[in-house]
Amino acid sequence: MTGEIIRVFLLLGVFAAVFLVIQVLATSYAKSRNYKGAVNKRLQLISSGQDREVVIGQLIKNRPSATPDLPVILSGMAEKLQRTIFISGISVTFSQLVIFMGVGFAGVFLLGMLSAASFGYSLGFGTVLMVGMLSAGLAIALPLLIVSRMAMARRKKIEHQFPIALDIFVRALRSGHPIASAIDLLTHEMEDPIGTEFGLISDEVAYGADLITALEQMAERWDLDDMKMFVVSLSVQSQTGGNLAEILDNISKVIRDRHQMFLKVKSLSSEGRMTAWMLTALPIFTFVSIFLTTPSYYLDSSEDPIFIYSAIGLTIMYILGVLIIRRLVDLKV
Repeated sequence: MTGEIIRVFLLLGVFAAVFLVIQVLATSYAKSRNYKGAVNKRLQLISSGQDREVVIGQLIKNRPSATPDLPVILSGMAEKLQRTIFISGISVTFSQLVIFMGVGFAGVFLLGMLSAASFGYSLGFGTVLMVGMLSAGLAIALPLLIVSRMAMARRKKIEHQFPIALDIFVRALRSGHPIASAIDLLTHEMEDPIGTEFGLISDEVAYGADLITALEQMAERWDLDDMKMFVVSLSVQSQTGGNLAEILDNISKVIRDRHQMFLKVKSLSSEGRMTAWMLTALPIFTFVSIFLTTPSYYLDSSEDPIFIYSAIGLTIMYILGVLIIRRLVDLKV
């Protein structure tokens, strides 16, 4: 009887020991995952031993800037592309991306022309036009589409994070933290991209920049109405006074209500937006896939004048169609 009791206690002890070990390991693993999830790119660069000035330079090197040397139309397109590159979060600068696309276009064009010549096709205007369109699709349109999709994904993420950041900011203010301390709290609690953005604000203020100016630059970099509303509220409150926590709490509710309305509009317009994506991507995908698999489909008749005029006309109509479709599905809420 005594042996059975000892055996039962030993089994209970083994069970308790295994249970405690599993609990400790699971708790430590959960904490490590939460910590890693909360660390943003700025904190990772700082923890790697880099100087804060170097970190700031790396994080804002892709911020959009004016290009007064270019014409008005090209300047607007260049600034829009710079903002897209910055929002996408890639480490390539605007000039580097343009150079890569130019080199890629030249390489694909040269390879296409050599391939056409090796298969016995005449290198006339029609062949040059077809190879040029293929090169533009592979080296220019495809990278721009990828960068645009990456920028759209990060923009949606920061729009989702911003009301949460405002809630944390409001709680910090109500608990007695000053504005600078509340912003610093966001840099350690929020993931990318909002955590890094507020980290830049904290660093710029620490180096002597004005808080409102730094926030205005952040809103300008992302071109978000929510951020602009937040900056205006802080600017007005700093001049007139008032309960900032209550003001920001109301702004957070307005932003959430506006996002709900936007999601409703988005769901109602999903068919049109999907049609726009199909009409935009399908012609390029079809042209590139057919050209790469059976180039003779185009090159056999590439020197026909009717084919040349048709190709130029279809290209112009495609560009106009894409611009019109984008205007139709670009709904403002």
